[in-house]
Amino acid sequence: MDYIKELDIRLDKEHYYAGEVLSGRVIMHTTENFKLKSIRLLLRGKAHVEWKVFVSGDKRTVKDDQVYIDERAVIWGERAGEGLDVTVPVLVRGQHQFPFRFNIPETNLPCSFESRACYIRYFVKVTIDIPYASPPQGIKYFTIIGPHIDCMDEQYLKPVSGQDKKVKCCLCCAKGPVTLSCSLDRTAFCCGETLKLKSIIDNQGEEAVKLKVRLLQYCEFFVERGVLGVTKEVQHLVLEYKGETVVPNERQDTCANLRIPTVPTTMMGVCRLAQIYYTLVACLEFDKSGDDLQINFPITIGTVPFRIPNSNLQPHIGYDVAIDHVEGGTYIGPEFLLGEVYDGCNVSDNEHRDLAPLYRPVYLTVVRSSQQISAKAVERNNRRQSASAILSGGGGGGGGAGGHSYSMDGATASGSGTNGGMVDGKSDLHRFRKQ
Repeated sequence: MDYIKELDIRLDKEHYYAGEVLSGRVIMHTTENFKLKSIRLLLRGKAHVEWKVFVSGDKRTVKDDQVYIDERAVIWGERAGEGLDVTVPVLVRGQHQFPFRFNIPETNLPCSFESRACYIRYFVKVTIDIPYASPPQGIKYFTIIGPHIDCMDEQYLKPVSGQDKKVKCCLCCAKGPVTLSCSLDRTAFCCGETLKLKSIIDNQGEEAVKLKVRLLQYCEFFVERGVLGVTKEVQHLVLEYKGETVVPNERQDTCANLRIPTVPTTMMGVCRLAQIYYTLVACLEFDKSGDDLQINFPITIGTVPFRIPNSNLQPHIGYDVAIDHVEGGTYIGPEFLLGEVYDGCNVSDNEHRDLAPLYRPVYLTVVRSSQQISAKAVERNNRRQSASAILSGGGGGGGGAGGHSYSMDGATASGSGTNGGMVDGKSDLHRFRKQ
């Protein structure tokens, strides 16, 4: 329409939790007066899976959908079902704003997700109903942070441990055993938190061994087709850690601190089309034979971070896109690459591209955990006490020590504040603690 100069949907924020109120406004700038029958809004949340399979030598497409939210509203003009004799109102030219509100259902909604085989999207769509004309439309995507997984739930706070042992034999001569023992103090973490894996390696064999730790992401997609349906599985390496070599007849105790990068939340049992889960694999690699010992731990990626019990210290949280080598971060839908020009080159999903997509889902990320804040507070208190002792002793270097401590705090604060949404994240955390 030539007389509609601007049509836009603006939300009060870009990410929401289940049970919150989604609010915003429709912006419309018109240059002429015209008859406007109605302005309709649609709030939709939908999962879609689609990929190609070979059936009897033919390539076919299988797909399925699941709708989570389907809410509608009319913010201007007549509603559906009203009489035909209603006079169509006239919208005068100028800048117009139409506020709206939707209540997001308090159900266990899956997180927003984008991949080549599956997407889970939430959006608000506006339709301008003009008599005897094609209705202009606009759409705005937003992120749902879900499902609700609190890392403080009792089932995730139980320590877990595992052990694997191998004894090699050569004819009738048995060699000494090689033992790997690992333990975790909890099994649920939010992105940005540190996973501490304690391991004991007792190498009584004849080969040097080395500890290797990997965090793996597993994605399974389903299409209910026929009796058994169709399944697609994808696996990605999230992170990897390699320890030092342990020579024969040596025992080593280690603690691997692994910071979990931004990845999609664990989804089990909340979407019939997709599920996402993670496994921590700790293994010992033998230098010569290539054999290994392996221990697996299921890891849950949550949406409410760990807090120190009986403490008022709250973690600082933000929101960020997933890393580019896992499902949920490696693919950007073509509809979000407005202005992208094909130059004849084959660009893979994993290849770095300087893009500015219109939309990408974000996930909760801990910028500073409760343990880090507590440790920093203890460190500051110790420095103050040290500075006070120097000043009371008449030393002239007290001011310098105090200035140095403030410089360190400032560097830490600026480094942790690179991600937006920290204030909103803290309010979200308080809201979940009350539930």
